[in-house]
Amino acid sequence: MTASSDRLNPVPFWFLRHGETDWNARGLSQGSTDIPLNAVGIAQARRAALTLVGKGITRIVSSPLGRARHTAEIVAEALKLPVEIEDDLREVRFGVQEGKPMGDWYDDWIAGDYTPEGAETFAALRARAAAAVNRATALPGPVLVVAHGALFRALRQAMGMQPNVRTPNALPLWLEPPAAGEAAWRITPAELAPETTQ
Repeated sequence: MTASSDRLNPVPFWFLRHGETDWNARGLSQGSTDIPLNAVGIAQARRAALTLVGKGITRIVSSPLGRARHTAEIVAEALKLPVEIEDDLREVRFGVQEGKPMGDWYDDWIAGDYTPEGAETFAALRARAAAAVNRATALPGPVLVVAHGALFRALRQAMGMQPNVRTPNALPLWLEPPAAGEAAWRITPAELAPETTQ
């Protein structure tokens, strides 16, 4: 259930999770720990950049964490756009779980039944993520938002979708608000999205 304050502007936008890191490859919780892209992640970001050429993107707004910012910079070079940093797109703080394997606690965290010591609640993440995306989509677009996996789970919930679905690294997604009579947003991978989304 989302609060009214967590509602997203009914404006379509692009979302890109950062490329792979070594901690992603090992199944570890990264959270706010600033782990860089690995070689696979850099290659993924380059592939995403080529996929996004010709999609009509007018600006790129990124998390400040290195793995997202580096991904955004690779895309920005291909699209010949600057990268704007939005602090509230940073990944959730996982507290004592950072650097540890993902575990059963994750479902309870999303449900609001458990928050690791020193971590941010899922509800707080959702409110922060929605506010950040709303600021980005208030700008002339379409906008590309470059951020993180847990943050996108929170956005999924704000979009009326099942939240606990893993988003692949560096897969560009076109997000459209619900059509009349629909409750949830629509997600389309870039290769199936329109060539010019203006």
